[in-house]
Amino acid sequence: MIERLVPESVVAVDAFEDVVEPGDLHPAESALIAKAVDSRRREFTTARRCARQALAALGAPAAPLLPGAHGAPVWPEGTLGSITHCAGFRAAVAARSPDVAALGIDAEPNEPVPDGVLGAIALPGEQRHLRELSRVEPEVRWDRLLFSAKEAVYKTWYPWTGRRLRFEDAALTFTLDEGADDSDSRLGGAFTARILPLAPPGGDLPARLEGRWLAERGLLLTAITVV
Repeated sequence: MIERLVPESVVAVDAFEDVVEPGDLHPAESALIAKAVDSRRREFTTARRCARQALAALGAPAAPLLPGAHGAPVWPEGTLGSITHCAGFRAAVAARSPDVAALGIDAEPNEPVPDGVLGAIALPGEQRHLRELSRVEPEVRWDRLLFSAKEAVYKTWYPWTGRRLRFEDAALTFTLDEGADDSDSRLGGAFTARILPLAPPGGDLPARLEGRWLAERGLLLTAITVV
C-alpha cells in the first residue's frame, strides 16, 4: 500500500501481520529489543524484515539497521530509507542515495488523537485548516493525519540536514485528490510542509517539503520523497 505514495526510484515493502522467523534479526538488532514485550519484538522484527527486503531489491548487502543519534536508523552506505509501524501495519522504504536525497514515511490508525494532543502538535492556522477539511471529508481523522505527516517531515528532515524539528517548526496544508470513484474506499491527496523559519541559520536548507497521503483500510499513511 505504501508504494502508491513514493516514486518508482523508491522500493517499498509493507506487511499487515507479523510473521517472525529465526534469523530475521541481526544479533545487534536482537540486542536492542532483548527486554521488550512480545508485541514490541514482533513489530520491530517485521519492520526490519521489510527494510531488509527493500534493501535487497536495491542490491544492497545485508547489514544490521541500528539506531544512530536520536534513534534514526543508520542505513548502509549509498542507501537511505525510512521505517514505520502501527497497529496492523509495518512498512519500510529504501532508495539509492544518488537517486533520492531524503525519505520519510509514517503510518497511523485513522482515529482521533487523544484529548489535549492537537494543541501540542498543531499551530493555530493548522487547527483552522483541519476544521475546514473535516467539514469537506469527515471520514478522515485530520488531526491524526497531521500528526502522521509531521512525523514524516521529521523523518525526512533530520537525516538529511542533521537538524531536529519540533511540531511547531513546520506548518502543514493538505489537499484532497478529486475524481475518486464512489466505489473506491481510498481517500488520498498531497500535503505541503513549510519549515519555520524559512531560512534556518547555518546553511542553505530547504524551506518546503512536498508529500503524499492515503487513507485506506483504517490507516493513514504519509510519505515524503526528495529527489
